Amino acid sequence: MPRGQIEHANLSVTDPDRSARLFIELCGWHERWRGASQMGGRTIHVGSESSYLALYTSDKVRGGYAKGQPLNHVGLLVDDLDAAEEVIAAHGLEPFGHDDYEPGKRFYFFDWDGIEFEVVSYE
Repeated sequence: MPRGQIEHANLSVTDPDRSARLFIELCGWHERWRGASQMGGRTIHVGSESSYLALYTSDKVRGGYAKGQPLNHVGLLVDDLDAAEEVIAAHGLEPFGHDDYEPGKRFYFFDWDGIEFEVVSYE
């Protein structure tokens, strides 16, 4: 049976530089690549050596997304949930839905474009 993992997710955002700064600070990631997209627009890749978020924009990206259409949320694993919450707040975003159930503790936030993220820690 094959084994796999998520290598990347490509998200359309209105300001990839702003989003990249958030995820670099929140997750301790680095910028892997930036440049023109093959389909027009531009993209910034932020992540680790094995996985990343591709943050894409073009003049057609409008933001204002709604949960569940088609994405419910993106989960991010961190080692310090309290520090992660401070980062989110420092970027002017509002954490909500603080839950503590197996496995781990978590909270959620919407980014500037309406994309929901779950931040979870198993520590």
